[in-house]
Amino acid sequence: MPGALSGIRIIEFAGIGPAPFCAMMLGDHGADVIRIDRPGARLDPRDALSRNRAEVIPLDMKTPQGAAAARDLCRSANGLIEGFRPGVMERLGLGPDVLLGDNPALVYGRMTGWGQDGPYAQAAGHDINYIALAGVLHTIGRAGERPVPPVNYLGDFGGGGMLLAFGMVSALLAVRNGAPGQVIDAAMTDGAAILSAMSWTMLEMGVNRDAAGVNMLDGGAPFYDTYVCADGKFIAIGSIEPQFYALLRTAAGIADDPDFDDQHNRATWPAKKARLATIFASKTRDEWCSIMEATDICFAPVLAMREAPLHPHNAARATFLTVGGATQPAPAPRFSATPAPVPRAAGAPVDRTVGDR
Repeated sequence: MPGALSGIRIIEFAGIGPAPFCAMMLGDHGADVIRIDRPGARLDPRDALSRNRAEVIPLDMKTPQGAAAARDLCRSANGLIEGFRPGVMERLGLGPDVLLGDNPALVYGRMTGWGQDGPYAQAAGHDINYIALAGVLHTIGRAGERPVPPVNYLGDFGGGGMLLAFGMVSALLAVRNGAPGQVIDAAMTDGAAILSAMSWTMLEMGVNRDAAGVNMLDGGAPFYDTYVCADGKFIAIGSIEPQFYALLRTAAGIADDPDFDDQHNRATWPAKKARLATIFASKTRDEWCSIMEATDICFAPVLAMREAPLHPHNAARATFLTVGGATQPAPAPRFSATPAPVPRAAGAPVDRTVGDR
């Protein structure tokens, strides 16, 4: 069954990280993604970011012939994804002015760390740098300690590839509604900043302090944190609302303890947290699961990556799939009328009758 983006053709200029993630998101939901890659490049079937490509075309973009072939592919495309530094595509003769001149309805998606302009635009960087400049990294970590890099989820993928995918789909919809093609300037710094919208709201309203590890959602609160269990494994507690906090107290055996009555008194949070740490360390993770799992306490075991696909909830929803012999996250979100097709492994042959060029 075709996905929600069936009939949309995207030309992807091969890169790393967020740009291929954007292409994966679009391909997962039925877009016909054609990747232009360097000659000799090989796709690894285990690579989730490279799945669902309709075709991979080797081109040496530094030659006039390669650039001309890429330009020709873009004439009939709905969208384009590139993740080079600002100016690279222009130097190849494939900038927006040229390609939108050929194809006025083209959605030209540009993925960078710092954006197409600004003092940092030509500088190298990585996720940790982009989220640092956006003020996001400052909010992640324990009180009084160094900020903790959240892998590369927030800059590369949340604020980068996923935001570009949103921009691409929005612009494609605008074209369907009569607007011209346009350029999407997706910067990971901008994307990380927009992901922090709620934190900015809480800061400006005086709810949060401008520091990490001291607020309700950053590990400062005893009722919203992780705890180690007797077996060295971890659990996650998120009992914010009073009715959920009451259930937590009952399950932890502190329902009648007056020290836990004033839930939001920040002066008492360190003592509450120390007491809860002792309580949770008295049982194994599985024992706490038997008490708290699937209740309104707002509880979950902290699962290792290899454990997560085996959990009954994830298994029931097929949250993870085997693609190309490797475990990968399933396409998301889920559509009722146009569900995502079963993912094709990177490099898998494609029936070109589905999307002939």
